[in-house]
Amino acid sequence: MIRVLIVDDMQTIRSVLHIIIESDPELTVVGEAGSGEEALAFCRKFRPDIVTMDINMPGMGGYEAIRQIMNETPCPIVVITGIESQPLIEVSFKAIALGALTVLSTPRGPSPDSDEAKSLVRQIKTMAAVKVIRRALWMQSTSETLNRGQYLLVSPSKATSLFKLQKAAHLVAIGISTGGPPALQTILSGLSSDFPLPIVIVQHISQGFISGLASWLSNTTPIPCKVAKQAETIQPGTAYFAPNNIHLTVMGNGKLWLDASEPVGGHRPSVNILFESVARNYGAKAIGILLTGMGQDGAWGLKAMHQTGAYTIAQNEASSVIFGMPKAAIELNAVEEVLDLSQIATRLKSLTENIPKQKEAPSDGREG
Repeated sequence: MIRVLIVDDMQTIRSVLHIIIESDPELTVVGEAGSGEEALAFCRKFRPDIVTMDINMPGMGGYEAIRQIMNETPCPIVVITGIESQPLIEVSFKAIALGALTVLSTPRGPSPDSDEAKSLVRQIKTMAAVKVIRRALWMQSTSETLNRGQYLLVSPSKATSLFKLQKAAHLVAIGISTGGPPALQTILSGLSSDFPLPIVIVQHISQGFISGLASWLSNTTPIPCKVAKQAETIQPGTAYFAPNNIHLTVMGNGKLWLDASEPVGGHRPSVNILFESVARNYGAKAIGILLTGMGQDGAWGLKAMHQTGAYTIAQNEASSVIFGMPKAAIELNAVEEVLDLSQIATRLKSLTENIPKQKEAPSDGREG
C-alpha cells in the first residue's frame, strides 16, 4: 500500500484529492496538511511514501516545505497546483529544482473516472517508486551548481571524433518525459548562449504547463526557450518545445510543422514522430538524445536516426528519474553513447565545437 500525504491550504482541494487517491486500492491517504509547517512535522513523524504539494500557502509555502523535507526526510514529492497564473507555473518549476519530481494540474472535480483523475493516480503510483536522495539546505539550483563547474567531464570518444570529421550537425532533437524539467535545466545550463544549433524538444507534461516550462528554462539557463509555432524557422541557440497535445516535426527546409493527427503509442506530442521526421529530413546531420521517462516513446524514432547516421545519446540509469525510455532505446541498439545527465552538455559542446556560430538549415524542402 502506498501511503500519501496531501498538502494544500484549501480544504476543498484536499477533499477532491482525497477522494481520487483513495479510489485506487493501492493508494491510501495517511494524512492531510494545510501548510508547509504541518507537512514538515508530519513527514518527520510518519514518513509517508509520497507527498502531493501545493505551492502558495500561508506561513511556510510549498517551496520552502520541499526544501526542508528533501533535507530532513527525503521522499517523492509531486507538485499539484492550479494553472491560471503564469507566475504560479514558474514557481512550480522552481520547486522541481529543489527536488520535486513533477508538476500536475489540480483536478477540476472529484470523479475518479475522469481522464485527469486517472492520470493523477497513475503519476502518484509511478513517482512513489522513485528513489530520491537527501538535498542539503545549502544546495543551490541545478543551473547555479553547473555554473560553478561542478559536473563531470566526459572525454571525447572515437565515435565523437569520427562524427565531427564526417559531417556537421544541423540540429539537436531531444525526447523526455518524467523528470524532464530538471534534466533539461541541467543540459541547457551547461551550454552557452551562442550554442550553434537549434534544439527541438518533445516533453511529456501535463496539459497547460509547457509554456511555463519554456519560460522557466529561459529564465534559468543561457538558452532561449519557446513553444513552437506553425511553419516557424528554427534558429541556432534556441530551444523549441512541442505545444500541448500537438505533434512536432521538422521539415528539411528548417521549418517546424505542427500535426494534430492521432496520438502515437498514447502520446501527442510523440517523441517518435519528432525523431522520425529528423531522421527523414536531416539524416546524419543531426544529434538525437533520449532522456528520463516512462514507457518506450522515442526508442524507435532514435533507432531511425541512428540508422541514418545521426549521433544518438541515451541518459544512463543512475541519473534517470525513470529509466524506461532510454532503456528501450538501448535495448534496440539505437544508441551511440550512454551518458550520465551531467555529461550530456559537455558532449554536445564537443560534437559542435567546430561548427560556425551561425548555421543555415538544409534546404531540400522535404516535409517532416
